Amino acid sequence: MLKKMMLAAIVCLLAGTGCAFSQKPQEASAPTAPSVPEAPRQKEPEISRPPVVDKPLAFTEKRSRLMREYSRIHYGTEMETIVPEAVVVHWTASDSQEGVYQFFYAEESPRLSHGTLNVASHYLVGKDGSIWQLTPETALNRHAIGLNWCSIGIENVGGVDGVEDLTQAQLDANIRLISYLHRKYPTITYVLGHYQQDQAMETDLWKENIKGYYHGKIDPGPKFMKGLQEALEKEGLHFL
Repeated sequence: MLKKMMLAAIVCLLAGTGCAFSQKPQEASAPTAPSVPEAPRQKEPEISRPPVVDKPLAFTEKRSRLMREYSRIHYGTEMETIVPEAVVVHWTASDSQEGVYQFFYAEESPRLSHGTLNVASHYLVGKDGSIWQLTPETALNRHAIGLNWCSIGIENVGGVDGVEDLTQAQLDANIRLISYLHRKYPTITYVLGHYQQDQAMETDLWKENIKGYYHGKIDPGPKFMKGLQEALEKEGLHFL
């Protein structure tokens, strides 16, 4: 009997069968950590553009050439585009939005000195608050001496005879537009009225190579700028 049992044990070992005395105890596997689902990626907040009518001025190679000429005269380097650092707010001294558009439309104005690039702003806001975009936001436009190289210009219809008559609708439109521009271009840090050019001379915004090239301005008036400052200063914009 003993010989039979020993023979059976040898057979189990050689054959690798599951005999109770031939099996090694299995090691316990480490518990698997529960998988943690990835947090959903948050979308970048969309920059909401206020209602704008695209109404482009004449813009051919001629305007580009005149931009380069103007910047060479006033800044010592040829430029067609800007990196916006400021928004300059104006009034038109006219009551006609269409009339101002037609005045800005031409690429060249031979009556101007120190370059014949015509005057123009990037945006034109009517008394009803309607916003017209006239050129690309990064185009170098001629709207503010010493500041054209780094600023987006917004013209507001009104200010005839120096009367501060810009409307609440224009104020609201400017607030929405400037807020949009600030979010789109984080490089924008300043908002100023055209009449604040003297204060701008004390900042890094001012560049002008032509000695004595200066025109006194009163637009768009302190009342309008105060309204903009009260609404936009909390966004981190600086006012002069």
